[in-house]
Amino acid sequence: MTVIDKIAWIRIENHAILSTRSHGKDVYYLPGGKREPGESDLATLLREIDEELGVAITPETVTPAGVFEAQAHGHHAGTTVRMTCYTADYQGTPTASSEIAEVNWLGYADRHRVSTVDQIIFDRLYEQGQLR
Repeated sequence: MTVIDKIAWIRIENHAILSTRSHGKDVYYLPGGKREPGESDLATLLREIDEELGVAITPETVTPAGVFEAQAHGHHAGTTVRMTCYTADYQGTPTASSEIAEVNWLGYADRHRVSTVDQIIFDRLYEQGQLR
């Protein structure tokens, strides 16, 4: 079994979650990405969010939000994505950059538009009353 290890940012405002769609992809993902060799979760989160959205995560507000696993979207069966998620405040305005084609605030009704692992996260946030 192959595991894709990713760090992701959960940002909820007005009961909607910040999501991104990469160029050439047909589903949305939580912003974030893979760590560089030797990079900590925090360093990965700060770098990826700056690269993808052009915003600065406020490091002292970073809080663990769970680890989620599912079949990796668009990969062969048996390829799992493990997303270690964090919440955090930020400075700036999220804007698509780098490999990101689109930034969108999604509600629970948009669950069918996100990757499998994100659907699990949407379900958890909906059950907790954070996502509508």
